[in-house]
Amino acid sequence: MVNAVEIVPYQTSYDTHFYDLNIEWLQTFFYVEDHDEEVLSNPKTHIIDNGGHIFFAIAEDKVIGTVALIKMSKNVFELSKMAVLPECRGMKVGQKLMKKCIDLAKDRQWEKLVIYSNTKLENAIYIYRKYGFEEIELEKGGPYDRGDIKMELTLKS
Repeated sequence: MVNAVEIVPYQTSYDTHFYDLNIEWLQTFFYVEDHDEEVLSNPKTHIIDNGGHIFFAIAEDKVIGTVALIKMSKNVFELSKMAVLPECRGMKVGQKLMKKCIDLAKDRQWEKLVIYSNTKLENAIYIYRKYGFEEIELEKGGPYDRGDIKMELTLKS
């Protein structure tokens, strides 16, 4: 099923998938913070209308994954809200979504991508490093209570 995965841009008709995929992921690995609920409930307002992007992984006409690029400043975006259906995890769907984000960032000549994560997600951290993300200092009062690591991918010097 996952061999023929198409990555498509945001459509409002996918809003419920964006919400459901992320809520399931958060409840499985952590908990849903107020900030999450607010952003996930209205991705067009909080992400798209602010200059961000959302992508969906589609296989056999089914949404199986999603990711967002949240604008932090003119040429810096947070790679965030990545979630994949439980039965499709481990099948490189997340890596396809990440590659789409990195390719877009390079095409747009952005400076960097930033990820907030948690060190208990060892597989995710390994993949971020594989794609060139490096750990940087986590500022106080970051956007997520669960975040204990911040990583960035510098795209141009």
